[in-house]
Amino acid sequence: MKFTLSWLKDHLDTTATVDEICETLTDLGLEVEGVEDRGARLRDFTIGYVKSAEKHPDADRLNVCQVETDEGVMQIICGAPNARAGITVVVAKPGVYVPGIDTTIGVGKIRGVESFGMMASEREMELSEEHDGIIELPSGEVGQSFVDWLAEHDPAKVDPVIEIAITPNRPDALGVRGIARDLAARGLGTLKARDCDPVAGTFPCPVSVTIDEDTLEQCPVFYGRVIKGVKNGPSPEWLQDALRAIGLRPISFLVDVTNFFTYDRNRPLHVFDADKVAGNALRVHRAKGGETLMGLDDKEYTFAEGMTVISDANGVASIGGVMGGLATGCTEETTNVFLEAAYFDRVRTAYTGRALKINSDARYRFERGIDPEWTPHGIEHATRMIMDHAGGEASDVVVAGAIPDTSRAYKLDTDRVQSLVGMTIPAETQRATLTALGFTLEGDMAHVPSWRPDVQGSADLVEEVARIASLTKLEGVPLPRISAGVPRPILSPMQRREVAARRAAAALGYNECVTYSFIDQASAALFGGGTDETRLENPISADMSHMRPALLPGLLAAAARNQARGFADMALFEVGPAFHGGEPKEQHALVSGLLIGRTGPKDVHGASRAVDVYDVKADAEAVLAAMGAPARVQILRGTSNEWHPGRHGMICLGPKKVLGIYGEVHPKILAAMDVKGPAMAFTLWPEQVPLPRKSGATRPALKISDLQAVERDFAFVVDAQVEALTLVNAAMGADKALITDVRVFDEFIGGSLGEGKKSLAITVRLQPEGKTLKDADIEAVGAKVIEKVSKATGGVLRG
Repeated sequence: MKFTLSWLKDHLDTTATVDEICETLTDLGLEVEGVEDRGARLRDFTIGYVKSAEKHPDADRLNVCQVETDEGVMQIICGAPNARAGITVVVAKPGVYVPGIDTTIGVGKIRGVESFGMMASEREMELSEEHDGIIELPSGEVGQSFVDWLAEHDPAKVDPVIEIAITPNRPDALGVRGIARDLAARGLGTLKARDCDPVAGTFPCPVSVTIDEDTLEQCPVFYGRVIKGVKNGPSPEWLQDALRAIGLRPISFLVDVTNFFTYDRNRPLHVFDADKVAGNALRVHRAKGGETLMGLDDKEYTFAEGMTVISDANGVASIGGVMGGLATGCTEETTNVFLEAAYFDRVRTAYTGRALKINSDARYRFERGIDPEWTPHGIEHATRMIMDHAGGEASDVVVAGAIPDTSRAYKLDTDRVQSLVGMTIPAETQRATLTALGFTLEGDMAHVPSWRPDVQGSADLVEEVARIASLTKLEGVPLPRISAGVPRPILSPMQRREVAARRAAAALGYNECVTYSFIDQASAALFGGGTDETRLENPISADMSHMRPALLPGLLAAAARNQARGFADMALFEVGPAFHGGEPKEQHALVSGLLIGRTGPKDVHGASRAVDVYDVKADAEAVLAAMGAPARVQILRGTSNEWHPGRHGMICLGPKKVLGIYGEVHPKILAAMDVKGPAMAFTLWPEQVPLPRKSGATRPALKISDLQAVERDFAFVVDAQVEALTLVNAAMGADKALITDVRVFDEFIGGSLGEGKKSLAITVRLQPEGKTLKDADIEAVGAKVIEKVSKATGGVLRG
């Protein structure tokens, strides 16, 4: 929607600047998309005075003029018939760009005589179509900017053009009057009264109008009248300036009037040449299908069944709400005109325009909604303008149908408005705002004006009050605390653990995956799921039929997709829920990671190697430590079938307290999921990590013993089938207070040990707390270690 500043001031009495108007419009929800400075292209033109004009020595129609400018007297050759001495003109000096002829002026010779510029006409400056002669100004100082002179004497020609974006819910802003109303409600000026008295008809209207019964929904009302004896021709200069400024080409006065009210009041009108209306009767009806019409754009249109058309005795003469027909259109010879002001259905107009591929100003407005109650006023305003400028005599108004009833009212709860908006807006201000916008208040009921089809409830009243009050005045206010004192933590302990697990895994170089909670039945069965309890009633697809029993299926599927695209080395992790039943509480949180490929790219030093169980064990322990798990844990064997039987371990606090599992994924799982192995993985249960005994925010004091630690080495001969883990766990249990670490540092098989035997050497680290250990204390602990290991493994101390 485009309009000029002077056009706006026809409706709004204001002293606001263009910047203030634009800022206010955007704040009101009518976003300004741009402002065109129409005087910028004329900024280099100046005013000059013709001191003398003599005939060109070699051309009868050319004059050699001596023109006084701000740079002295210049010689300019001009062929305009009105070029003469003693007139004030507009000068384009060398180097000035002339938009009307798309040329930059230079110094040249015409028939052997030099010319240092040009004197411009209105068309050459794109001010109008006038080009019979150069511009003659009634006043002006030599050297004065022509733009400044226009701003003072004829501002409409250089008015800035403002363009705003119209949202579908604001059809009233498709008229300059509606924009002015919003600005007046904000307090940026006063809305001017622009009503006119009805024009009394002096004779019965010779053209009758009817609307078919089945078409009343598509065209509820139609107003029309004949104005005879008009003199069509060019529009007044002010009207041409207004239309040309917003990008419309002036055609003739009768047509320009309809275009003016389309933009001025959002009221599309149409004019028929009354002498061309066959049968002196117009009928609004639905098209049967197949009818044709040559439109005003010189294109032929064929109608589909149900489209709204207006016909005379010869056939279709106009497309309802979209475009008129060429056969009944007005020309320079038109003397009797039939003026139409009708209301057409929004949806039907949109369907018709879309089907016929016509994008007219009338269609644009009818399909968004115009004011039905202004229909009779629109025809009176247009009649008055036509008669004031083109003369003529008006007939009585003929009316077919009735204006649709759009009356409705909603309750205005002023206290509720303040609580919803979050600003203190006095009740009197709220009521004054709605009144300024055209609402009628009766008690606490607000009656909606007919030009606001978007207001459909009390919530819309709140929006109107808020946007006029300006939401930029909102001040941030913190939410009130539910209880006094330091607020409780927002995140639960489990949520904090999940955050810590994510950070730790990402810091270790893993990439996080977020996979679906649904997997196929075959994959779920590989991990102990796929039962009817976890089957979905309405799955998204056949591959998402069951809730996942673990996170590893999703990670393995992601790994398979990456391998298929050439990515062999990857580290993936996910934190999320897994499901062991179909009830709301039958789910548990998991943290899973997956390592596949090598530790790094190949290099000359051979540092790259395939990932192994110990890599994933270290990562699992690091993530558990980040979640607050105790440092001293046990590594046990024995878990589900998805893990390699000899290459996995359970991280436990006891035989029944499992914190997590790490190891190599079973080859049958990899084959079933099309993953190239080996693959190392871990799965942790955050809920199994014990909560700290103290829940304070401060860290406990660092506890370091000042006594020297003691290490003792033991070598045991055990059966070859005995696992080193069993021996280490037994040694750790000899004295839980003193023994802080047990490590295997040597393994020997064969030799004098005999077949089926091996030697495992361990280092036991003792850390005293209260006093320095004596030899007797160390020997007592050593004896306990030997006893525990012998009992657990059947081994003997190697001699």
